[in-house]
Amino acid sequence: MSDVAKVEQLVNKYKTLRSEIAKVIVGQEEVVNQILISIFSGGHALLIGVPGLAKTLMVNTIAQALGLDFKRIQFTPDLMPSDILGSEILDEDRHFKFIKGPIFANIILADEINRTPPKTQAALLEAMQERAVTVAGHHYKLSLPYFVLATQNPIEQEGTYPLPEAQLDRFMFAINLDYPSFQEEVEVVKATTSDKKASVNPLFTSEEIIDIQHLIRRIPVADNVIEYAVKMVGKTRPNTTTAAEMIKDYVDWGAGPRASQNLILAAKTHAAIHGKFSPDIENVQAVAYSILRHRIIKNYKAEAEGISEEQIIKSLF
Repeated sequence: MSDVAKVEQLVNKYKTLRSEIAKVIVGQEEVVNQILISIFSGGHALLIGVPGLAKTLMVNTIAQALGLDFKRIQFTPDLMPSDILGSEILDEDRHFKFIKGPIFANIILADEINRTPPKTQAALLEAMQERAVTVAGHHYKLSLPYFVLATQNPIEQEGTYPLPEAQLDRFMFAINLDYPSFQEEVEVVKATTSDKKASVNPLFTSEEIIDIQHLIRRIPVADNVIEYAVKMVGKTRPNTTTAAEMIKDYVDWGAGPRASQNLILAAKTHAAIHGKFSPDIENVQAVAYSILRHRIIKNYKAEAEGISEEQIIKSLF
């Protein structure tokens, strides 16, 4: 099958996938969209939202619809690296045997990642980057596709270990999850207080998702679109000649080259799921907020004046 036919097939399967997820998840279309773009691009996502917005249910439903293995890890201050990676034990024959930890799944929900010490955060981040873990000198490959969705609660900051900028950069997307609208909340309450249970059918296999990830990478991109993405990221760096005025005023640190790579990859996926065979500048702008939001470090002036990351990113367009 040609790549053009594969893109057309992806558009149809994506529509079916969205309606399958909508059986359980009411509203939140943009959030689901961005999580799926992240998975099909082969990246990871950070979900920022207050408790009770069905983050776990959303990830579980997406994993079921994609036909993938799903595990949830609740991060706590006493969690050790071995609790997520696994550990070696002596079996009855006095041989060391490796017991796999919860990190060995296709989709990992790292709940409240900022609640656990840096040592445990680092263990997860190595797995995200390398798609492999090292325990007691042995190297274990993780099964593909591999996707980490970490959540952060933006309210409570007591007893938390915020992720350093270098580790935040490993997440392709930072997605803000807002409260549902009045009508959506009415629908949620109706659906969750009755005894009806919606069942989600798996629509993909692991191999199909890996094929889609390869297909996305094969999609051609015009030079002017790549240059636009690189220029946009360059404008976020306050100490350079290309920096935008708003950046010089309100930003301490800008985005690195990984942001440019992710902008193009996500723009390719955004184009493909909308039936385009090559991304344009509109596709880059559509994914820019989620890709740049966590890579721009605001200064005290921006905090004092209540300038948001969204306003800063919009000024780059």
